[in-house]
Amino acid sequence: MRLSDSILDPISTAMHITIDLPEALLTRLNAQEQSLPQVLEVGLDELTARPQAGFTGFAEVLEFLANLPTPEEILALRPSETLQAQIDQLSEKHRAESLTPQEKQLWQQYEYLEHVISMAKAKAYLKLNSQAIA
Repeated sequence: MRLSDSILDPISTAMHITIDLPEALLTRLNAQEQSLPQVLEVGLDELTARPQAGFTGFAEVLEFLANLPTPEEILALRPSETLQAQIDQLSEKHRAESLTPQEKQLWQQYEYLEHVISMAKAKAYLKLNSQAIA
């Protein structure tokens, strides 16, 4: 990365930079040209993030599934009260369209996690039904 000669504009406090990028990344960034400052902000936040309580629930669910639980254990899986409270709060902000970029990313992660759990529960249900028929 090379900083250009005009590093800081004292009037707008904006930094001008020149970066050498691989072609594939350049293509992806060009598609996000209008939101590039937001992309950089979210990326920096992600790189410098300290572990937060919100990810504890996320990690616990993934660890639970990685331990290959029984179908009954999968069907009994529920979010902790703390995790559910976070999801409820994000859900409310999502409905009001007032999520910050970081909250939007977390919301998307929780949506994906919900999808993974739903798939696991569907497969567990099918497995239990096939065992009952056999």
